[in-house]
Amino acid sequence: MTGKLNLDPAVVAQARELARLAGQPVTDLARTHTTVSVERAMLRLAGLDGADEDGMPWVNRLTDAIRETTGLEHGVALPAWDAMIAGGYPDLRTLAVDAAAGLAKFRLPMGADAGLAREHATRSVGAGVALIDQRRAERDRMIAATCDPPMPWIYLIVATGDIYEDIPQAQAAAREGADIIAVIRSTGQSLLDYVPEGATREGYAGTYATRENFRLMRAALDDVSRELGRYVRLTNYASGLCMPEIAALAGLERLDMMLNDCMYGIIFRDINPVRTFIDQRFSRQVHARAGIVINTGEDNYLTTADAVDAAHTVVVSQLLNEYFGREAGLADAQLGLGHAFEINPEVPDSFLLELAHAQLIRELFPDAPLKYMPPTKHMTGNVFAGYLLDAFFNLAGVMTDQSILLIGMMTEGIHTPFLSDRDLALENVRYVRRAAGKLGGSFRPEPDGFVAQRARQVLGEATGLLRTIGSQGLLNAIAAGTFGVTRRPADGGRGLDGVVERAPGYFNPAADMMEADQ
Repeated sequence: MTGKLNLDPAVVAQARELARLAGQPVTDLARTHTTVSVERAMLRLAGLDGADEDGMPWVNRLTDAIRETTGLEHGVALPAWDAMIAGGYPDLRTLAVDAAAGLAKFRLPMGADAGLAREHATRSVGAGVALIDQRRAERDRMIAATCDPPMPWIYLIVATGDIYEDIPQAQAAAREGADIIAVIRSTGQSLLDYVPEGATREGYAGTYATRENFRLMRAALDDVSRELGRYVRLTNYASGLCMPEIAALAGLERLDMMLNDCMYGIIFRDINPVRTFIDQRFSRQVHARAGIVINTGEDNYLTTADAVDAAHTVVVSQLLNEYFGREAGLADAQLGLGHAFEINPEVPDSFLLELAHAQLIRELFPDAPLKYMPPTKHMTGNVFAGYLLDAFFNLAGVMTDQSILLIGMMTEGIHTPFLSDRDLALENVRYVRRAAGKLGGSFRPEPDGFVAQRARQVLGEATGLLRTIGSQGLLNAIAAGTFGVTRRPADGGRGLDGVVERAPGYFNPAADMMEADQ
């Protein structure tokens, strides 16, 4: 659905070019730096998993040992595989155990030794990347054997903290009509600089993102997909201090979508901006290879900023996310750009404003599987009013051809809503889709009416802000509180100590393989 708002193609093209100019310096920064998590992700792709008796993953132990001896400027791969060859280690796990005990010896190999280390590292990482390719092919076969549900896909959250409780809830939700199951992470996991190991049962307001939890939930959703004859997608979160590693694990265990935003962790979790942008680029390269759809988090800006005044900042972030995603190799069909129905219902013409914003985003990104978030900020204890507000959200979603609807619930303020509320929410969206699913085809706002004028106003404000960001620099704009009214300086936040500038001769076979895809 395009062309309903009479957007000026020249203005749209200018906005995209301004986003590219604003994002390019950050991309250059990411190309010339690495992080501890990027290096650990490479080790995970090479097959290193497991943790010591204290629960610290071996990828952390090995990376830390190499950093303390040779540094990370040249990457982990050369010192690690050189040590394996020289020490006669049969695998990375054995090397990591000795490294943690201070028994392994590391150096930066030169000449023929470096060539041999490169060859072995490339072969090991190549096996992990090949497994991601196999998982992508498995997804295609599963969809062919069941069916791909029509859009909009219904997105529903499961978050008990216990993976073994999440599974039956997720399967029940799928039977009730959910097309996508999102397993929210345990509170604070994004601040952990390691990925927990194994199946977990003790998460708070969410369940830990671990490889085993990914495997268990994917298998359970495959079972219910076969039962229903409809492929049910699985979503988790590739964000925080371990963004690249979680992306790698998602690819290895065939997740379908990952929350992966260019600024969410910076603004709402106080993770260092430089660390975030470097980690983000690698994680998106992995997502591109794995065929994973990313979901971005622009909806969160409107929980801290006014949804009318700050509407243009959502568009700016979407254009930046589009640039960063495409630059990392993501296809438009993998750009699940986010936005939200968050205008105060007391504002006059609030529904018309929501329609203007939703239609604008649909027309700016016609090939993107847009993710539309329900009202949360202005939900109250009046459950009847909340149910009505969710119905208006569902109506806006079907009228403007949104791709993914995260259904709203009356107990929206609770991370794990009552199961009866989930059933009512699914009933609400089913009714709206059934009753008004074709309304979008007849929705034609007046060419110069309220809706069209508001959309063009927001686009104009977004273009102006992008021009300002280009002149001052994106990192400075983030520091000034441009997004979400939160100031995050480039030298602040968590994780900056894990950023390393690449030296000449830096080698990361996983990064090389991902770059070759672009």
